[in-house]
Amino acid sequence: MSMDDTSAGHLQELRRGTVVLASLVCLREAGYGYALLDQLDGLGISVDASTLYPLLRRLEKQGLLVSEWNTDEARPRKFYRTSPAGEALTAALVADWRRLNDSIESLLKENPS
Repeated sequence: MSMDDTSAGHLQELRRGTVVLASLVCLREAGYGYALLDQLDGLGISVDASTLYPLLRRLEKQGLLVSEWNTDEARPRKFYRTSPAGEALTAALVADWRRLNDSIESLLKENPS
C-alpha cells in the first residue's frame, strides 16, 4: 500500500463521522438530499451522492432523521429533518467533537511541526 492509499484511507475515516454530524446539523431545517449535497460541498465537506443517500436512509432507520414527501412541486422530493433523538445525538457528538478538537490543538501547540 502506497503512502497515498494510506492517506486516502485515513482521510476517508475522518470524514465519515464528519458527514454524519454535518448532516444532522444541516437538517435541523428540513432539506432534501441534493440540496444537502450542495450545502455540504459549499462548506468544504465533499461527499458523493452514492454515499449520502444511503447515509440518510440509515439515519432515518435509526430514528435520527424523520422524512416526508413533498409532492407540491413537479417532481416529488423526500425531505429529511433531524428528529429529537437526532438532536440528542448531535449535542453529544458536538460536545465530543469540541473536546477532541481542543485536545488535538493542545497537542499541536506542544509539538509544532
